[in-house]
Amino acid sequence: MTKQGVTKAVIPAAGLGTRFLPATKATPKEMLPVVDTPAIQLVVEEAAAAGLSDVLMVTGRNKRPLEDHFDRAAELEDILIAKGDTERLALVTKSTDLAAVHYVRQGEPRGLGHAVLCAASHVGQEPFAVLLGDDLIDPRDPLLEPMIALRNLHGGSVVALLEVPREQIYLYGCAAIEMIEGADPDVVRIVDLVEKPAVADAPSSYAVIGRYVLDPAVFDVLSRTAPGRGGEIQLTDALRVLATETPAAEGGGVLGVIFRGRRYDTGDRLGYIQAVVQLACEREDLGPPLTSWLKDFVAGL
Repeated sequence: MTKQGVTKAVIPAAGLGTRFLPATKATPKEMLPVVDTPAIQLVVEEAAAAGLSDVLMVTGRNKRPLEDHFDRAAELEDILIAKGDTERLALVTKSTDLAAVHYVRQGEPRGLGHAVLCAASHVGQEPFAVLLGDDLIDPRDPLLEPMIALRNLHGGSVVALLEVPREQIYLYGCAAIEMIEGADPDVVRIVDLVEKPAVADAPSSYAVIGRYVLDPAVFDVLSRTAPGRGGEIQLTDALRVLATETPAAEGGGVLGVIFRGRRYDTGDRLGYIQAVVQLACEREDLGPPLTSWLKDFVAGL
């Protein structure tokens, strides 16, 4: 087990985005804008705000626009400099200055666990964070920071939990939890995990959402994890081994942080539209006219 600090983030981004076709036929889902910022940039901004300066994206074919977005755009920057347009120049250069961004290809879609395993060479024997792009966490409600602090204090791994309506638990990895005497009530011990259980079989209503801080012991477990639900290598299955079978001295133990802040599920079309509308309504430049228009539009339905 290692308790060294967390500086690296892994962002799986190899999915085909089939739920957003035809928009994602030639454009990576991660580049779809949330108002005017690509979703993937918001995820990297979250990682950087938590002190993670080294970001590895696990990509696949047709994901070159991700690399271009986090690279310099010299010609565009020169044009904006010549125009004296410092405001737009800052918007263009922001993504390139967030973190050192690296890339590795997953090769074939073998599940989230396999995507995380692809990061093993880059991460090495360090603890690291995993951020899934379909879950956007509002920067006003930091989640990674307390998870990293918990990992730094106790070692092992930490997952983010969200209490969801019981009838929706089949959509998520589900955690069986126990309270920790004397601890913050929103910090719990994970005693079991199951990927997308039937509602009747779910051990709780606590869903694992897309933020993890993992001990490097997860790589060895993933390398031995057989394909599970959907024929894919499930990260949930590996975390279950760390939670129930792996001694703390070997990187085992999994804690959960129950998240009660603002989260936007952009993994499906409705959630994506809701996120765009909600975040646009909260902006000073767009909110007042958009809110006024929405009221009139809804009144006319």
